[in-house]
Amino acid sequence: MARKRLFIYSLPLIILLFSLAGGLYGPRVEAAPAPDSQASLDSEVADFTKVYALVERNFADKVNPDKAIYDGAIPGMLRTLDPHSNFFDPKDYQAMMEEQKGTYYGVGMQVASQNGKTVVIAPFPGSPAYKAGLRPGDIIDTINDKSTDGMNTTEVADLLKGPRGTQVKIGVLREGSKDDVAFTVTRDEISRKSVPEAFWIQPGIAYIKILQFTETTGRELDDSFKRLGENNIKGLVLDLRDNPGGLLNSGVSVADHFLQRGQLIVSHRGRSSPERTYVARNGNHGHDYPIVVLVNRQSASAAEIVSGALQDHDRAWILGETTFGKGLVQTVFPLSDRTALALTTAHFYTPSGRLIQRDYSHDSFYDYYTHHDGVERNEQDVKMTDSGRRVYGGGGITPDEKYVEPKIDKLEIQLSRTGLFNFTRAYFSKHSANLPKNWMPDENVIEGLHEYLLKNDVKFTEKEFTADHDWIKRYLAREMYIYAFNVDESDRMFAQTDPEVAGAVDAMPKAEALLESAHKVVVQRLAPRQ
Repeated sequence: MARKRLFIYSLPLIILLFSLAGGLYGPRVEAAPAPDSQASLDSEVADFTKVYALVERNFADKVNPDKAIYDGAIPGMLRTLDPHSNFFDPKDYQAMMEEQKGTYYGVGMQVASQNGKTVVIAPFPGSPAYKAGLRPGDIIDTINDKSTDGMNTTEVADLLKGPRGTQVKIGVLREGSKDDVAFTVTRDEISRKSVPEAFWIQPGIAYIKILQFTETTGRELDDSFKRLGENNIKGLVLDLRDNPGGLLNSGVSVADHFLQRGQLIVSHRGRSSPERTYVARNGNHGHDYPIVVLVNRQSASAAEIVSGALQDHDRAWILGETTFGKGLVQTVFPLSDRTALALTTAHFYTPSGRLIQRDYSHDSFYDYYTHHDGVERNEQDVKMTDSGRRVYGGGGITPDEKYVEPKIDKLEIQLSRTGLFNFTRAYFSKHSANLPKNWMPDENVIEGLHEYLLKNDVKFTEKEFTADHDWIKRYLAREMYIYAFNVDESDRMFAQTDPEVAGAVDAMPKAEALLESAHKVVVQRLAPRQ
């Protein structure tokens, strides 16, 4: 009842806040109404309050205030604005904060639902779950002697989380074991790296992958370069594929590492948000090695800030697909009851002045997020890079060189969903997981997969299996590396055998030529006129 009263009394304030405040999270801004709009706003708030009161008094069933306000009115209002303004309930807000910080307290493993059961996909390397002996394919049957039947993965994950130093009992069903296998795991702080990959793809050519932009991304990137020895780098493959973005300041920090001190990285402005510019404060300290940046349709937000800044300054060769096209900045406004509002408050612009936000006014949000609306650059928004190359706004960052991954066929889809994962679990129930370094599945293992698929009624033709042989070998190796080694080693192997990464290495001379061309233009501009 107390919470219900709180909703009613705070309702005008909540609506007022949402009306006034004008994956990319920027600094918090405050907005104020124009004097001539205040009377209209007061009237609209009063109308809304009347409607809610009428509904509460007269609806056939009892009204749940949580559902009516936080699941209905507020999300409904936000959907009329743009695809990225969002309301966070307490659980979602906590998850967002953990994601931005890159840490939480728990056992440290990825789980998923399969056939109504919660299955361990991968314990994180070095985590309590990994040290305790939990492995991919384990079915979580009980948690603290409580059955997980009927639970979704979020409910299971909530039970696995808890204060640091506390213990949780996990009972699992494991392939090849008749009885439950029990583990007692002590919870600890779990750090989720945003920069997990940093290694030499070949002599002199480094590879670094950034998964998302969190509070620790800049520091993780610096640590990666220290481990590699940045002075030894002759070329860099920077992988931003499938990176959804994150914190604006982290994107700025990453771009800062590669640009010259004082170069513009990004700017943003909105109706109630004054223009703000971000420049490279530290700079690259003379590390002018060529860079090839890998992007795809899911590279968004802060990933587009980095790739856009490097492209506009001719600092990197962009390879892949046109990026997502998210040029909006959200400001997070904490509210009562541990809820929050992420509201679009500004548009960001690349150094050349491009607005890369895709149009969302004529399509559903589903079409927008799934790219069914298509990707079109804005021919009216033409800008120039430092060396005079044309770039366009309107539909994401257009790569300098296109690389589109081949579409996966029907058999590959089946194997991606569960086929390779389930075979791996069955395989290691009968074979040792002590694999040698640089191991890859041989023809005996591939044949074992073939027999397993037939036995489990997976529909395919021999022609399809033969045609997909190379794909099957590489993707099966990824699953088996997770089980035998860990997810980091799996990702490393997968990158080292990635045709697009190989294409990035081949494109390194283009990145070097781009750098030389840009330097010449700068010298010419600085030369005294005679």
